[in-house]
Amino acid sequence: MSSSSPPVTFSAVVARLRAAGCVFAEDEARLILSAGHGGAEAAEAAEIDAMVDRRAAGLPLEHVLGWAEFRGLRISIDAGVFVPRRRTEFLIERAVPLTRPGAAVVDLCCGSGALGAALASAAPGEVELYATDIDPVAVRCARRNVGAAGGTVYEGDLYEPLPAALRGRVDVLLANVPYVPTEEVGLLPPEARVHEARVALDGGADGLDVLRRVTAGAGDWLTPGGSLLFETSGRQARTAMAIVAESGLEPGLAECDELDATVIIGTSPSPT
Repeated sequence: MSSSSPPVTFSAVVARLRAAGCVFAEDEARLILSAGHGGAEAAEAAEIDAMVDRRAAGLPLEHVLGWAEFRGLRISIDAGVFVPRRRTEFLIERAVPLTRPGAAVVDLCCGSGALGAALASAAPGEVELYATDIDPVAVRCARRNVGAAGGTVYEGDLYEPLPAALRGRVDVLLANVPYVPTEEVGLLPPEARVHEARVALDGGADGLDVLRRVTAGAGDWLTPGGSLLFETSGRQARTAMAIVAESGLEPGLAECDELDATVIIGTSPSPT
């Protein structure tokens, strides 16, 4: 930090963040100031100053800190990796009652691995946890989060890298698929469209291309009575439920107005 840099105080950090347009400048300042690594005073001040600069330049706060809070867990987040949204906590809330002790859980399009790690933490007993992502940057990040939860992460396209032994015995299939229509990606806030991988955002022409691929294969991987859960927008919900039904799963809808969350649950038929 140069001698001309403003002092690293709470009020100074708040002022810099507020000037950069950060709506929750006070909360962000507390998090940044608490992120120092306890080194020499000058080195720590320089580190905090650099973090404030990165945030003021538009990087997501989670990328600046290196972590995001998700259902009470501190999820490691690397630069470029999709930041788990608070509304997605509702998906985990709906998945917990479907997760028996010993369940086989798969987190497709796992990004940081936040969903799988959160479900493993909230489930009533230990689970077998597996996750996949096509983005190698996300996979490296997820291996820390999912690994800490006792799970395994594979790099590859959807189901392709999963162990064949899982076929037909997955109890809970989480799929936080991208669902933003291609033409609308440019309308996203800069924190998302500039700093998160496009593969984690772009869902194709109507936003449901990846979902179609997930549902098409879900029946081969789910155990009878197993569940597929994914998030979508309210305006896409009817089409998404039809896609689920066409795949042979029984569709269900769950909504949370408080979080503006829409979750579709597809259930594999049980033997009669």
